[in-house]
Amino acid sequence: MSGPVAARLDALRRRIDGAARRAGRDPAEVTLVGVSKRVPAERVVEAIAAGLADVGESYVQEAKEKRATVEKALAERGLATPRWHGIGRLQRNKARDAVVVFDALHSLDREDLARELDLRATRAGRRLEVLLQVSLCGEPQKGGAPSEALPALLEACAGLTALEVTGLMTIPAAASDPETARPVFARLRALAAELRAAPGGAGLRKLSMGMSDDFELAIEEGATHVRVGTALFGPREG
Repeated sequence: MSGPVAARLDALRRRIDGAARRAGRDPAEVTLVGVSKRVPAERVVEAIAAGLADVGESYVQEAKEKRATVEKALAERGLATPRWHGIGRLQRNKARDAVVVFDALHSLDREDLARELDLRATRAGRRLEVLLQVSLCGEPQKGGAPSEALPALLEACAGLTALEVTGLMTIPAAASDPETARPVFARLRALAAELRAAPGGAGLRKLSMGMSDDFELAIEEGATHVRVGTALFGPREG
């Protein structure tokens, strides 16, 4: 019998399908990233067993420990490992571990971090997919580069051999009405379209935006990756 996480995953898939079809999009264009911050490993394993293919973590140390536990459990059950996404703000001193723990990083927002990630990825023999985090809500604690800084950041990344920039990410301001996020999502989509003609911008095809409360709106506005935690895993611990 499937557990509560598997049931929530099924419900989320139906909602993603509906939002994509309302926008005239193929639901297969949308990747659900299950955000497992402060979620026990066994719940993550349940989600993967039910078909979740992408897991997101905010903190490098938690991700490092959880990935090892989860993948050991998956191997014992003969299940495939997921793709791990780093979605939280990243300090330079965590770059060495981040390039090994994560398969994709959604929160690159400055050139010095890009250079450190490139150095560490090169030394680890890895090529890291990155999305540029954009600040569109005026909340510096959430991280993100201002939109006017993106052309220079893109150009700097174009010269780095171990990083592949594939898109943009944003986090809208918290609000009681999810609809207030729609203009932010629309702006990120427009920014990506504008920047594709800039040096280093040709690969900007992915838009990481939308969380538990507003992911359907994000999909309607073009999201390719939605980052869903509570609506998938239930209340977090701690």
